Amino acid sequence: MRTVGVEEEPLLVDEGTGEPRARAAAMLASAEARAGEGEDSPLESALHGQQIEFATIPRADIDELADEIRPLRTTTDALARRAGARVAALATSPLPVSPSVNDGERYRWVRDKFGALAQEQLTCGCHVHVSVASDAEGVAVLDRIRPWLPPILALSANSPYWQGKDTAYGSHRARVWNRWPSAGPYDISGSPQAYEARVRAMVGTGVLRDKGMIYFDARLSHRWPTVETRVADVCLDARTPPLLAALCRALVDTAAREAAGHVPPQQVPTAVLRLASWQAARSGLDGDLLHPLDHTP
Repeated sequence: MRTVGVEEEPLLVDEGTGEPRARAAAMLASAEARAGEGEDSPLESALHGQQIEFATIPRADIDELADEIRPLRTTTDALARRAGARVAALATSPLPVSPSVNDGERYRWVRDKFGALAQEQLTCGCHVHVSVASDAEGVAVLDRIRPWLPPILALSANSPYWQGKDTAYGSHRARVWNRWPSAGPYDISGSPQAYEARVRAMVGTGVLRDKGMIYFDARLSHRWPTVETRVADVCLDARTPPLLAALCRALVDTAAREAAGHVPPQQVPTAVLRLASWQAARSGLDGDLLHPLDHTP
């Protein structure tokens, strides 16, 4: 059975007002101190000080994954409390905010390179990693799951507000995220060599710092032997990430079987997938989506 893991990026907010607070550095320092006392730190930094990231361990059992997520959220919230904030599972802030980019050479590079795009990009996602046997299997999976990613986005939609206003989108995070030049739906590769050549060419432009900035809706992880699905909002309900994990693993399993059986991927134009993704972000589950098979409402 394939293993699956989940990464979540919650907001850090003031307990009284709900306004985002830049407390990530203090949380990381607290977590590192605990790690020095023999406790593992579940936390990693993200682009902005008003958000934090944590991840489950890879698991084959979805029930065990579900049992891990709520305690992880509780532990992260306890660390936030010690730093003077609380954790909020929201993919964008409902209240106005002036995000602060975290310190560190990488984050400074992104800020200087992308200007307002990076400064404003306080968005919080949920990423699902599903194990694959090889890069060849992973690319075959990526080629076949493309039309099914917009429904995953719609299922997770949890960001209707932006800078204090109702945007009328289920996932405004997705629209903000897709401002990045490498983000969104991607073309079929056909082979791991072609996929790697595309990634090399994109990084070689100098617009992107490295492979970590390949922000396709799904990609080969540059850290783990996984397909990483990146379309989802961080979810309000702790029961939703295990559902997303189960669905993503089912997509990977189905796509891998199709590839092994020489079933070709759907030749859906990336431009059509962009429309499907827009519709999923606009309506969430409250309106019609484009059908993954015929791309009609």
